[in-house]
Amino acid sequence: MKIRWNAMLPVGVGMFVLATTGCVTNPDSAGLEYMPDMYRSPAIEAYVDYGQDPYLVGEEAAAAQRLVQSARKPVAGTIPFAPGEMDFVMPYPYPATPEGYEAAGANLRSPLATTQSHIEEGKAIYTQMCTQCHGEKGYGDGALSKNGHIMGIPSYKDKLKDLPEGKMYHTLTYGKGLMGSHASQLSQKDRWLVIEYIKVLQQDGEMPTFDANGNVVESAESAEQSGMAMNN
Repeated sequence: MKIRWNAMLPVGVGMFVLATTGCVTNPDSAGLEYMPDMYRSPAIEAYVDYGQDPYLVGEEAAAAQRLVQSARKPVAGTIPFAPGEMDFVMPYPYPATPEGYEAAGANLRSPLATTQSHIEEGKAIYTQMCTQCHGEKGYGDGALSKNGHIMGIPSYKDKLKDLPEGKMYHTLTYGKGLMGSHASQLSQKDRWLVIEYIKVLQQDGEMPTFDANGNVVESAESAEQSGMAMNN
């Protein structure tokens, strides 16, 4: 019996020491963590490429790889999943050529209805993004024009009065002349919204008449012209 107790004594002491090691006086401490990797997952930073396993490629190569961002642009032609917004996420079908510009002017139409809310949203975007060059009323007299940095900006009231909305969208997408592309600053929907307000500037700022729901009240003359166009 003495031999058995002598053999068990080191085991018992070891278990006692192991059990009491986790006991600490700090009430906020979790105590000793035994094999924490089994239950505490590593913190993963967003947009960081953690590379390959350092055990396989070496710590130096793995550390260098961790400095590289993992975020990449989507593959060309990728269409995001956007329920109710599919008109504003499809790839633009017209090329950045003079022929594409003319084709857009002839065939491209806005997916937005002309409503009071859309015009007001477009005005907010225009005020923020366009007045520096085109001016508050679209006369081409913005701050950059007055300062002499960009000269000869045409007016929506005169030279651009009859510019089709398709050509406007094409220009916002690709740029034209001195005007650069705004595709990185304005989403497809924002481009169409600002065009809704530009169409008002083409009428020298005269807003259409709206009903109680904010929809445009079509005049008798406009209705007659629309009917003739449909019959043709």
